[in-house]
Amino acid sequence: MDWQDLIFKFVGGLGIFLFGLKYMSEGLQKTAGDKLRSLLAKYTTNPLLGVLVGVVVTILIQSSSGTTVLAVGLVNAGLMTLRQSIGVIMGANIGTTMTAFIIAGVKIQNYALPIIAVGVFLIFFLKKKLYNYIGQVIFGFGMLFYGLKTMGSGVKPLKDLEVFKDFIINLDNPILGVIVGTIFTVIVQSSSATIGILQTIASEDLINIRQALPVLFGDNIGTTITAIIASIGASVAARRAAAAHVIFNIIGATLFIIFLYPVTQLIIWLGDFTGASVSMQIAYGHGFFNITNTLIQLPFVGLLAYLVTKLVPGEMKELEFEAKYLDERLLSNPSVGLGQAQHEIIRMGELARESLQEASNYFFNKNDKSRNMVEQTEELINELDKKTTEYLVKIQQNELSEKESGKASVLMQSINDIERIGDHSENIMELADLSILKKAEFSDEACSELKKMIELTDKTIQQSIESLENDDKKLAEQVLENEAELDNMEKQFRKAHIKRLNQNLCSGTSGAVFLDILSNLERMGDHSKNIAQYVIFGE
Repeated sequence: MDWQDLIFKFVGGLGIFLFGLKYMSEGLQKTAGDKLRSLLAKYTTNPLLGVLVGVVVTILIQSSSGTTVLAVGLVNAGLMTLRQSIGVIMGANIGTTMTAFIIAGVKIQNYALPIIAVGVFLIFFLKKKLYNYIGQVIFGFGMLFYGLKTMGSGVKPLKDLEVFKDFIINLDNPILGVIVGTIFTVIVQSSSATIGILQTIASEDLINIRQALPVLFGDNIGTTITAIIASIGASVAARRAAAAHVIFNIIGATLFIIFLYPVTQLIIWLGDFTGASVSMQIAYGHGFFNITNTLIQLPFVGLLAYLVTKLVPGEMKELEFEAKYLDERLLSNPSVGLGQAQHEIIRMGELARESLQEASNYFFNKNDKSRNMVEQTEELINELDKKTTEYLVKIQQNELSEKESGKASVLMQSINDIERIGDHSENIMELADLSILKKAEFSDEACSELKKMIELTDKTIQQSIESLENDDKKLAEQVLENEAELDNMEKQFRKAHIKRLNQNLCSGTSGAVFLDILSNLERMGDHSKNIAQYVIFGE
C-alpha cells in the first residue's frame, strides 16, 4: 500500500473540500449581502419563526456554523434575544442537512473540474461584482466535489487493510462512534465536511449505516465548537447562546444513542424503500436526527434558556432594540406626537452619553464588555435615528401651528447631532482598539488630561439633553460655556502632548491616538453646543 499517496490524497482532498465549502459559503453571503443579517434580526420574534429563518439562512449560505456564528454575533450586539437565537440555532442544524443530500444525491464528481472552470471564468473575466460572487459560489461548489473525489480515491485501499478493518469493527460500539465523530469535527470545525467524509467512506464500502449513525451524532456535537470559539470574549448573552447550542446537540445525541436500534432500523427501511445508497441513508439519518431533535426540544426553549442562564452566570445588560415612545396612533395629534418624539430623542441622548462612558471605560480599563456595549448602543442609536426621523416627517405632514413647526424643526436637527455624538464614541472605541493592537502606552499626565476632558464632555452632553428636555435656556447657556472650555482644553492638551512627543516621552502611535481622542471629544462638545443653540434660538 502506498501510504504517501493515501495520506496526500486524503489530506489534500480534505483541504480542497474545506476550501470549497468556505469559499462557496462566503460567495453566497456576499451575494445576499446584509439581507441575511437583517433577516435574522427582524424575523425571529418567536422560536418557531426562528427555526424557519435558521433553516432558510443555512440553506442559502450552506453553513450551519456560519448561521450559528451570525446568531451569536447578533445576540452579542443585542439585536437578538437568547430565546430567539436558540430557535435560529435549531433551524441551522436542519438547514445544514441540505449539504449531505446534495453530496449523496447529485453525482457530479466527474464534472467538478468543468464547474471549477466556469467559476474561474466568472471571477477573473467579468467585472461586475455580482457575477464575481456568483463565480465564487460556482468555483467553491466545484472544489467541494473535487475534494470529495480526491478523498474517495485516496481511502479506497483502506478496505483491504486489517488494522482499518479492526478499527471499523470497534465502531460497532456506539459510544466510540460518537467520540470519533465529535473529535474529528472539533478538529475540522465543519460538520458538513465530516459528514461528507463519512459519506465518501461509506460509498467505498468501508463503513455501514449502523456504524455511521453514531459517528454522525458525534459530528453534530463537534460542530458546536465554532459557536464556542465565536463566543469567547463576547457578552454573557452570546456565551449563553453558544452553551444552548452545545446542550441542544448533546441532548439530541444522547436520546438517539438510547434509541439507536429503532432509529437505525427506520433509516435502513427508508433506504430500502427508496432504493437509496448508503451515502443517501447517511443523509436521511442526518436529516431525521436534526428535524426530530428540533421537534422534541422546541417546546422546551424557555427551559433551555433558563438552564444556560444558570450554567453561564453573570449580569446581562440588555437594550430594547426598538422605539419605546413612537405610537403611530398619535400622529393625528401633532402636539402629543411631538412630545412622544421628544421622549425618544431624550432617550437617544442618554444612550449617546452612556456610549461615551463605555468607550472611556474600554480605553482606560480594556474591558471587552464595555466595547460590546459601545457597538450595541451605536446600533440602537442608528435605529432610533431612522425611526424617529420617519415619525417626525409623518407628523409634519399634518397642519402644524407655528410653535409646533418650530419644535419639530428643533427635534429634527437634534436627532442628527445626537447620532453624531454616538459616532464619536464609536471612534474612541476604535482608537482604543488601535492602542491595544499597537501596545501604545500613555503617561500619567496624558491619562489625567483625557479623563479631565472626558468628564467635562460627559457633563456638557448631559446638560444639553436636559436643556432640550425641559426647554431650559439657562442650562443651555451653561452648555455654551462648557463647549468654549472644551475648545480651550483641546488646544492646551494638544500643545502639551506635542511637547511630550518632542521630548520622546511617548510614542508616535500613542501621540496620534491621544490627539484623535481630543478631537473627537471636542466635536462632541460642538454637537452639544448645536443642541443648546436650538433650545436658545429655536432653530
